[in-house]
Amino acid sequence: MSTTNDRNAAGGAAFREVTDSKGRVYRIGETDRDLLGHSRKIMVYLPWIAMIAISVFEYAYGSAEDTLSHAHGWSQSNTFWILSVWIFFQAGIAFPAGWLRERGLLTARRATYLGAALCLIGFVALAHLDNVFLAICGFGVVGGLGSGLVYATCINMVGKWFPERRGAKTGFVNGGFAYGALPFIFIFNYAFDTSNFTEVLDLIGVYVLIVVSICAWFFKDPPKNWWPADIDPLNFAGNKKSAASLAKNPPAAKQYTPKEAFRSGMLPLMWVTVVMTAGVSIFGISYQVDFAKEVGFGPLVAASSMGVMSVVNGVGRGVVGWLSDLWGRKATLVFVIVVLGLAQFGVIWAGTLHSQWLFLVFAFLSGFGGGAFYPLFAALTPDYFGENYNASNYGLVYSGKLISGLFGGGLGSMVVHAWGYDGAYALAGGISMLAAGCALLLRQPGKPRVRKVLPNPRPISRELI
Repeated sequence: MSTTNDRNAAGGAAFREVTDSKGRVYRIGETDRDLLGHSRKIMVYLPWIAMIAISVFEYAYGSAEDTLSHAHGWSQSNTFWILSVWIFFQAGIAFPAGWLRERGLLTARRATYLGAALCLIGFVALAHLDNVFLAICGFGVVGGLGSGLVYATCINMVGKWFPERRGAKTGFVNGGFAYGALPFIFIFNYAFDTSNFTEVLDLIGVYVLIVVSICAWFFKDPPKNWWPADIDPLNFAGNKKSAASLAKNPPAAKQYTPKEAFRSGMLPLMWVTVVMTAGVSIFGISYQVDFAKEVGFGPLVAASSMGVMSVVNGVGRGVVGWLSDLWGRKATLVFVIVVLGLAQFGVIWAGTLHSQWLFLVFAFLSGFGGGAFYPLFAALTPDYFGENYNASNYGLVYSGKLISGLFGGGLGSMVVHAWGYDGAYALAGGISMLAAGCALLLRQPGKPRVRKVLPNPRPISRELI
């Protein structure tokens, strides 16, 4: 262990850098109040509120599709592709934004301000542009970039401020991205029509701009290698809860650059797992209401199923984040993906029986599994590759959603057309089980593999007879 004394240039608080046996550096001595002037808890609640504000983009859009189609004269395919393009750019901006942030070219505050302004443009475009291509550019591209900037900034920042308990904190913040859409799901189903859609969408855009901008004012990243002053990074002493979490989810062996993370083989494996799991999740979000109507369930059940999915999707993210601190990130991830896969087969069963209550149960499970894996990957990435390059590394992992948006939605539509809903849901369940198998192969880079060593057999003496 080696230490280097220095001073915090900003606030004058003393800190020292501690190096563990693997060469991993921790900056300790500065408290959250030294760096922020207040408790770091605000870096949980404000990102959570910002995530609630932007959740209307993805989780409520499906409930607005019919009205948008009638109001603008779009086909169902048109409205679907607008969402697909949004998913593409929302996920795609994560890596470039992370790269800019880590080089000091874009602060967390500025990234979120920019995202808030682009979100407003997205909703204004959706409200006033009849041309499908222009709507795709406005809502899909500009709105996707804006919400992606807010999403990536919030998720990466909370993990940096809570490196010792990132599972529960990341899950809590990530949950807002799902259940925050609940009021808008019912607004779009019951109080949104061709007579008022422009006013409603304009007001939503202004709401997102104001809420996210207020939160952004307080956003700030900690210094690189920062570690809480009350937790010893070498033996995890200081806080029982943090010590228990760190025992199950030890810090990364070193700070991996994106290139090093890729070469480890674990980042590509995580990316493939995200592609499959997010594809199944997006398929459920895109087609659950349509499937409910196809089976013959009423609009209340269809809307309620989406509402249930939204709430459970969000609450589940917080629950599994906390659970992963107890069980370990990998074990919790495998559990969640298996639940998601089983839920797809359950939806088929409920539809076959025409059972509304059973359909809501599996909508519950699908919502749980379909959202809970996001914060697990968000926490697993710095667990494996460190915090200093997490914005870029997680941006690469999360970019798997680029592909998911295409096959979860566009290819999903083709499968529904060719095989029907039962065939499509069965395929989704199978893909989820394959993703769970990939998750089982994940391991922390730099951690030595445990091999069983067989005892040496006793030497056999040879005797002449």
